[in-house]
Amino acid sequence: MNRHFAALILIAQLLCSFSSLAQSTTAKVREFRQKNEAKIISEYLEFLSIPNVSRDTPNILRNAAFIQAMMKKRGINAEYLDGLSPNVTPAVYGIVKVPGAKKTIALYAHYDGQPVNPSQWTGGLKPFEPVFLTDPIERGGKIIKAEAASPIDPQWRLSGRGSADDKAGVMTILNAYDALVSSKIPLTNNIIFFFEGEEELGSTHIAEIFEKHKSKLVADIWIIADGPRHVSGKKLVQFGVRGDVNLSFTVYGPKRPLHSGNYGNWAPNPARMLVELLASMKDSTGKVVIPGFYDEVIPLSATEKQAIARIPDIAETLKKELGIAVPEGNGQSFLELLHLPTLNINGIQSANVGAMSANVIPTKAEAAIDLRLVLGNDVQRQINRVVKYIESKGYKVLDRDPTDEERLTYSKIIRINAGFGYNAQRTPMDLPIAQQVIKAVQSTVEYPVILLPSAGGSLPLIVFEEKLGAKLVSVPVVNYDNNQHAENENVKISYLWEGIETMAAIMLMQ
Repeated sequence: MNRHFAALILIAQLLCSFSSLAQSTTAKVREFRQKNEAKIISEYLEFLSIPNVSRDTPNILRNAAFIQAMMKKRGINAEYLDGLSPNVTPAVYGIVKVPGAKKTIALYAHYDGQPVNPSQWTGGLKPFEPVFLTDPIERGGKIIKAEAASPIDPQWRLSGRGSADDKAGVMTILNAYDALVSSKIPLTNNIIFFFEGEEELGSTHIAEIFEKHKSKLVADIWIIADGPRHVSGKKLVQFGVRGDVNLSFTVYGPKRPLHSGNYGNWAPNPARMLVELLASMKDSTGKVVIPGFYDEVIPLSATEKQAIARIPDIAETLKKELGIAVPEGNGQSFLELLHLPTLNINGIQSANVGAMSANVIPTKAEAAIDLRLVLGNDVQRQINRVVKYIESKGYKVLDRDPTDEERLTYSKIIRINAGFGYNAQRTPMDLPIAQQVIKAVQSTVEYPVILLPSAGGSLPLIVFEEKLGAKLVSVPVVNYDNNQHAENENVKISYLWEGIETMAAIMLMQ
């Protein structure tokens, strides 16, 4: 037997041994969860009952205190990490050091959530009064009394703001650790826990936190537990995120509302002007026509293209579910478009509609847009392209309301304000540490795990890379149809259970 052949046999034996060990570990984690379902869900219901809108500071701090208590209950020394500026929402941090560990794994989730309008939550649901559902309300689901007593049907949904985005990340990470320790499964890696409270504000102060506490946050890999799994329901490992920046536009008309009969055809209508401007930014297929918008995009690597080719096509499923006859994109696939920059209208308003509409020429029209960026794009350059394009349409661009003199000088005036923005981030899929993450997640399921070069959504992961020199991989745990950021947010119970198993496997990855 030659050395090469013997080495192959040894590798095969080691892989087989790892697979058997991983399956045994997953079984023990599952057994722990099954015995403790009522306790786990009872704690989660209490967590979801604490309002977590990012700007609601008193309640955000209640969430932080609750997480700290969850960690201490599991034997993790938890502390707050503040920033350099005053009044920074703290990150909740803890570390478990394992003698002889060769790797440190950092696990991230965020505990803040998007704003809510309770009147938009339907079917008797309330944002911070979590209840079980037989199915999503939009699909005819019914409310089941919110009790944590067993048995809990894994097909049920649990409603509430943050139930999926992203308290599910906090819940699955901490219960995975609890399952390992309680089941006496030896830890092999140091583990950092990092739970942020400003993600929905764009992680405005996370760079400060990293700068101030960098020595505590050194890790071989950061695992980001945020976002949904694949539409097919299969587990997913993502290696990047888009960047993001929001812009607000205000186009000005007359200084007071005017009767549309008396002044129509004469007084400029800001609603028409803004709609016309926005429509001009894209062609009929949805492609952005602003010069240079796609120029800096870094193409996917051969490995990334191969990964995309193996992902199931879900376009027909989404078209049927969402009632879309012809998607945008001029024939490009869903996944191809996911890896291109976007310009999206988030909202637009001017005067009133419906029962409150009146025959007026409004004084102004407003819109909010977001720009999603991919690898190669730069936030400021992308903003500048949009501004330059608007100027080419004859607009005077301001960052404030116009003066009377400016109103009389310029025929077209627009106010543009940019929010906090950040660039895209992508980790090479073929890094050894990234391959270890894939192997760990794969050990929990029999089907091939889906590998996606970049998510469609955004997180400021570029800040992790720049400030900490971090390698990052995202491992989402929740269902894709969770209504995140919208009314009737929900999470499927079975995905929480499977998420616990996933996080436990990652903590033990070799």
